[in-house]
Amino acid sequence: MTNTHHICTRQQWLEARSELLAAERELTHQRDRLAQRRRELPWVRVEADYRFEGPDGPRRLVELFDDRSQLIVYHFMFKPEADAGCKGCTFWADCFDPIVVRLRERDVRFAAVSRAPLAKLQAYARRFGWTFPWYSSGASSFNADFGVFFTPEQVSRAESSYNYGLNAPEGPDMPGVSVFTRSPEGEVFHTYSTYARGIDALNTAYQYLDLVPKGRDGARLP
Repeated sequence: MTNTHHICTRQQWLEARSELLAAERELTHQRDRLAQRRRELPWVRVEADYRFEGPDGPRRLVELFDDRSQLIVYHFMFKPEADAGCKGCTFWADCFDPIVVRLRERDVRFAAVSRAPLAKLQAYARRFGWTFPWYSSGASSFNADFGVFFTPEQVSRAESSYNYGLNAPEGPDMPGVSVFTRSPEGEVFHTYSTYARGIDALNTAYQYLDLVPKGRDGARLP
């Protein structure tokens, strides 16, 4: 295939790269400001007594923290009747294992939660060699309450209730990330959730692909 991309001298490239660097620096500063606003969001006390099934038996939400005060939950799309998890969430999950220990060093517990039975989650994790904590929410309202599960009626009516009303759910399960904190007295608070393109920045592979000429090459990736 003939290359149609603009070709320039090294000096011209340096000038163009410097212009882009200014925009990148501004984006970095804007991201820092957004992160600060995220940390300053008010919290909501979690009143419901959510229960989960994990390799260590039944666990309440407060017990998912282990000995940490902060908890990140990835809402992994895996329907109870399915034999495999969502392709996109599977792609995301390949990034999880390396960060678990680093998050723990900074007072954060990471876990994935899905509606599928624990046995299916464990079999799927073995298939891919994953070891990150993964819990089944079963019949709990946890997924619905945190905006990632929708009834057939909601899906059929294409209600714009996913991602804070910006999108209609494409199916009963949708992806997202929710963050919680725990007080010394054991109270749990919901501090943040993000969905849809909001989870893009959490995919390590995407961040590298955004650096190369072909970008994410969307036809080849979930």
